[in-house]
Amino acid sequence: MATNAPPSKVLRKVLCLDDFEPLARRHLPPPVFGYIAGAAETNQSYRANRSSFSEYEFIPRALVDISQRSQAASILGQTFAAPFGIAPLGLSALSAYRGDIVLAKAARDARIPMIMSGSSLIRLEEVIKVNPDAWFQAYLPGEERAIVALIERVFAAGFKTLVITVDTPVAANRENNVRAGFSTPIRPSMRLAWQGTSHPRWLFGTFARTLVRHGMPHFENNYATRGAPIVSPTVERDFSDRGHLTWKDVEMIRRIWPGNLVIKGILSKRDASIARDIGANAIVVSNHGGRQLDGAIAPLRVLPEIVAACTEIPVMLDSGIRRGTDVLKAIALGAKFVFVGRPFGYAAAVGGQAGVAHAISLLSAEVSRNMAMLGVNAVSDLRAEDSLYRVNLVDSAHC
Repeated sequence: MATNAPPSKVLRKVLCLDDFEPLARRHLPPPVFGYIAGAAETNQSYRANRSSFSEYEFIPRALVDISQRSQAASILGQTFAAPFGIAPLGLSALSAYRGDIVLAKAARDARIPMIMSGSSLIRLEEVIKVNPDAWFQAYLPGEERAIVALIERVFAAGFKTLVITVDTPVAANRENNVRAGFSTPIRPSMRLAWQGTSHPRWLFGTFARTLVRHGMPHFENNYATRGAPIVSPTVERDFSDRGHLTWKDVEMIRRIWPGNLVIKGILSKRDASIARDIGANAIVVSNHGGRQLDGAIAPLRVLPEIVAACTEIPVMLDSGIRRGTDVLKAIALGAKFVFVGRPFGYAAAVGGQAGVAHAISLLSAEVSRNMAMLGVNAVSDLRAEDSLYRVNLVDSAHC
């Protein structure tokens, strides 16, 4: 992986991905931190995502020559330096100055994939310019003409991989966001003003700097044309009800999109099979980090059956990945690749591009170290039957 400058004094204290969260909590105003950290309703799925990894324990092999091990992994015709990438992070430019650019550059330098969110506040054309290998995640508009126009824009910009997120038919009930004071549109108030001024590093380093240099942020990529500013009452148009969208819309996209097509948000082996039959090049097993349907099953629990049902295309996973051991457990269970969201968002907020680079380096080092202790030389050698033991635990998320 690419080497970076030594981490700052603050980042040197960050020893794992989880260490970024308390730093981000102190750095960001509560509404902005709450947007990143929050999940849906009771957080049941959010907790289950993490606890599902404890249901498996490793069976390491001893006295294996691991001196030549490599964590390089290939997906969709490309080989990356590590088997993980950056999941789409909406509104990241609100928590970190030029957040999408920061994430894209860090991923480029580390040679890992980065999925740009359709809910970005930076134009997709600017992101692909700094990282030609970035993927684009689309939230489909409600009308076919608008869908076609958006897809044509993404193709014209130069993206080669399109990710369609299919688990957002309606807006989720994110009560945690409301309690933290976050809303779309953002509604100016005395409370919001105080929360901003009481976090001056964020206020001047991110928000005011953005206003001075780039103007009021807009939702830039939900349509082929520029969306509403984040303070506009009409911003809800950019999050319109997608309840009438069906697999026929995906079939239409497959006909007009010449690049790689990835379907994200799959939790059912039946849906995985439909995506494969339509012509998807890969799928991402995901419950949106617990941010959509509270009580939705943890992706790791259904991963093996989806992999078994979809042997013709690669299956990836996100939601709940925090450690190198999580990465390796998911791969042993059949995932070809995994994606990490919130921790990279926290890292960008705390340390900008250097923070994201440090986060990538930490996770990569964990993967490499754990491969050595498992006696594994390549991630493709991991097999559940050889490396994992299923523990009979009562899932704490359901207690």
